[in-house]
Amino acid sequence: MKRSKKVLIVTYYWPPAGGPGVQRWLKFAKYLPEFDWKPIIYTPENPSYPLVDETLTKEVPENLKIIKTNIWEPYQLAEKFSKSNKKFKGGQFDVGKNQSFMSKLSIFIRGNFFIPDARKFWVRPSIQFLKQYLKENNIDVLVTTGPPHSLHLIGLGLKKELPNLKWIADFRDPWTEISYYKHLKLTSGSDRKHRQLEKSVFENADLTLATSYKDAENFKKNGANAFCITNGFDESENSRVGELESERIRKLEGNETMKPSNSKFTLSYVGVLEQLRNPENLWKALENLCKTNSDFANDLELKFVGRVDDKILNEIESSVLKNNIKNLGYLSHNDSVNEMQNSDLLLITNFPNESSKGIIPGKLFEYLATGKQIISFGPKDADVETILNKTKAGKHFDYQSNLGIREFISSLYEDWKSGKSIQNEANINEFSRKELTKKLVELLDEI
Repeated sequence: MKRSKKVLIVTYYWPPAGGPGVQRWLKFAKYLPEFDWKPIIYTPENPSYPLVDETLTKEVPENLKIIKTNIWEPYQLAEKFSKSNKKFKGGQFDVGKNQSFMSKLSIFIRGNFFIPDARKFWVRPSIQFLKQYLKENNIDVLVTTGPPHSLHLIGLGLKKELPNLKWIADFRDPWTEISYYKHLKLTSGSDRKHRQLEKSVFENADLTLATSYKDAENFKKNGANAFCITNGFDESENSRVGELESERIRKLEGNETMKPSNSKFTLSYVGVLEQLRNPENLWKALENLCKTNSDFANDLELKFVGRVDDKILNEIESSVLKNNIKNLGYLSHNDSVNEMQNSDLLLITNFPNESSKGIIPGKLFEYLATGKQIISFGPKDADVETILNKTKAGKHFDYQSNLGIREFISSLYEDWKSGKSIQNEANINEFSRKELTKKLVELLDEI
């Protein structure tokens, strides 16, 4: 009998970690056995997660083998001295005038003393542990997934110890090209070290995975054998995908009108909203609509699910939108998906700079699976814009846009008010987790 091949996945984020970082390999681990690949997870025993979602532990496959070893991290100590470290651990930054002295100091220390990141202390013990494990358990392929990018140094170290090891470096976000890199207050020596380590990973990994088309192109320019496998949605969690498709066809054929699905015209943001991705022109457009259209002001609900930066929330609460806000805070993944489905328009934001064109937030695909309209903010010609145009699921604006935002929202609102369907017409099958796993397996078999 032919044995299933084994892939060892080194990941920091694993249930009960919350947030989008855990989803990618949790879903790959779910579907890999259907393609004769046996996943094995290697993850910390005592991690310091910025978000926890206990409900995700129910999604871990029952027979999945999980190996854990202890990790030492400086975050718990740092949080005693500065509240900003909690935000920093979750990838959030105070910027400009909002930075306190302690925030500036902690960012400088993080960028220059913990290279590539504060999980670096897990690298050496993991190499020692896994070197023996790989030999004894006939592992066919090693996968490291980051951020944290220190995990790629585990792969790099093992590759040097075991030259015949097949190694895939999976970049859920870029390393030196990520938007907040320039905010790390790096010395020239630290910047050089980051870039040298990144280059070593690109040149030594047998395969580098990117989650966006542009990231894959950039990685190739820097010496990587790079391919793109985007994130996606799990159709088994979104039973409404098929229902929505049937509903859209029925409405198109019958030209039906319906009562609005919600009592309020609901614009929702799900996830972490930080200062670097604040769509200020959207808030201005909503304020303007509320001031000029009393019906819109009465009907609008601005719903936040997740963590919204205090500075952003305070600004909105100080405007005419204060009575339209519904701030639910962090919810479990399943509850978050329900809140997406109970919305009319879904907001997604990206970093405004050119280097962020290749960032495709994982929740975009869960947004697509709801069938709801999407409004996006980010740099021009971004991969998110490409996907929205391809699927006809919404509209993308850059952060300098003033024209068009109000008109887009107003048009959807008028359709909602009159009972017309405002579902999108997205064709999204290629982004299902099972189809993406099939694409991953093709690469695993060829490596």
